[in-house]
Amino acid sequence: MSLAVKDIDTEKNENTKKVLLTIDDLHVWFELRRFGFGHAGNVKAVDGVNFKVNEGEAIAIVGESGCGKSSLMKTILGLYKPTKGSVVFDDKNLTELNAKEMLWYHSHVGYVQQDPYGALAPFMNIGKILEEPLIIGGIKDKQERSVRIRRALEEVKLGPVEDFLPKFPHMLSGGQQQRIVIARAMIMGPKFLVADEPVSMLDASVRVEILKLLRGLQESHNLSVIYITHDLSTVSYFAERIFVMYAGNLVEKGKVRQILDNSLHPYTQALLTGTSEPDAKNAKTFKEIPPGEPPSLVNPPTGCRFHPRCSKIIAGLCDVEKPLEFEPEPGHLVSCWLYK
Repeated sequence: MSLAVKDIDTEKNENTKKVLLTIDDLHVWFELRRFGFGHAGNVKAVDGVNFKVNEGEAIAIVGESGCGKSSLMKTILGLYKPTKGSVVFDDKNLTELNAKEMLWYHSHVGYVQQDPYGALAPFMNIGKILEEPLIIGGIKDKQERSVRIRRALEEVKLGPVEDFLPKFPHMLSGGQQQRIVIARAMIMGPKFLVADEPVSMLDASVRVEILKLLRGLQESHNLSVIYITHDLSTVSYFAERIFVMYAGNLVEKGKVRQILDNSLHPYTQALLTGTSEPDAKNAKTFKEIPPGEPPSLVNPPTGCRFHPRCSKIIAGLCDVEKPLEFEPEPGHLVSCWLYK
């Protein structure tokens, strides 16, 4: 796949769009216990993250394994509680919602898992798999449930519908299974979709098809989408903005063209270097992948968390003081002392 970016107009109506999701100073820490007794530190999976997602906007959160993407995603889904900070959806703070209100929230948020086969109950046929969230969501009318199931299958381009309803997950290909996962995520008519590495388990031949399907659903339903990935080569098919995550922090934010054509943070440049099919401009500019591994989230480095691996380190600054967020160009933010 190419990194050629679609001409997605993210400028128009940007100031008039309603903010649907606000992440404010979000911290998600997990306590470590020594042999079951006594505090042994905290895993600082998410450590001070801020961003907003507009109605109808698709954003990508990109980073290596272990950077905190999954913990951030599960907190947004309401599976983890923030240690500090807030997740506000449609002007409602998730930490203040009761059980009934959380059911309302989950009916407005769809989730596309990474492993489609693992996400689908092997003992349920497709009809039952798609009916389950409707029953949980309080759709009592059987005819309405049937209409929604058929519509969902048609939207993900699985037909004839009658052929798929009695089938079990093992009878489908990987691409078809992921379409069922997407249909289930869409069946309650969500406002917001979280897609966790939705194509990483699929053959290369169907990845672009699935991303284009998600993009089409996002546009036709005016969905807000967070696309979680480690692969920058797929982002251009889907997202409008990219947030780059490293060791629990967001280190760079910007529109797709800004990040892919003019990345600023040394870590983002390293990710582009490691992309399977980078564009020619990036391939010429960034040739060296930084040495070492991502830091421990129990005892992260002082200052910039990338400084132990960075060839551009400013001694006495990067290794001491956490960088502020700078804006070298409008809408392009970077947490790096090189741009002070």
